[in-house]
Amino acid sequence: MKTFSRMIWGFALIALGVIIGGNAMKWFDINIFFDGWWTLFIIVPSAVDVIAKRELSSLIGVLVGVVLLLACQDIVDFGDIWKLILPAVLILIGLSFIFKDVFNFSKKKEIDHLNDVAGDKTEYNATFSGQNIKVDGEFKGVKLSAIFGGIKYDLSEAKIKGKQVLNCTAVFGGIDIILPEDVNVEVVSSSAFGGVSRKRVNKGDGSKIVYINANCAFGGVDIK
Repeated sequence: MKTFSRMIWGFALIALGVIIGGNAMKWFDINIFFDGWWTLFIIVPSAVDVIAKRELSSLIGVLVGVVLLLACQDIVDFGDIWKLILPAVLILIGLSFIFKDVFNFSKKKEIDHLNDVAGDKTEYNATFSGQNIKVDGEFKGVKLSAIFGGIKYDLSEAKIKGKQVLNCTAVFGGIDIILPEDVNVEVVSSSAFGGVSRKRVNKGDGSKIVYINANCAFGGVDIK
């Protein structure tokens, strides 16, 4: 995906260079500073994330950029934009629920396979309470549920082999996950008024992968 993103940006920069060069040599006259040209700095990065990273949340950026561009072109009145914000947000949230599995199909399929192979997993539940768990042995997946409570799950010294899954449910609660530096993380999240916060960059060689399969409602999962 990173290679695909670089290719998109590469072609965009080449096209911009050709336009600027062609205008300078008077081969053609293309006006890149049209009304609302600055909205491309919102639309293009968001569109790249949608296509390359399959991040449905980036559709919000595309929508905002397109609406602002239409307003700058006097196609849409700026006063009407405020009236459309709430319906647009509701539509995007609905689309995220409907098409979440489509955008994360390959990851979801891998997670389902790993869950089927692993069978019954260790479970920890925190309901109106808190748990602090540290794993220093072999890790083979887990189910974490925080409902009006919190869980801190420390895997920094755990022995992780191949691909494993953390199935997380946070409802009016929070789950903190600490992972070793050599482990890569992949996230699939279905959230309503909550979400997954990822405060780390993948640095491993890909031989160790932990999938975070999160369902959040007014709660969140924090990956460190």
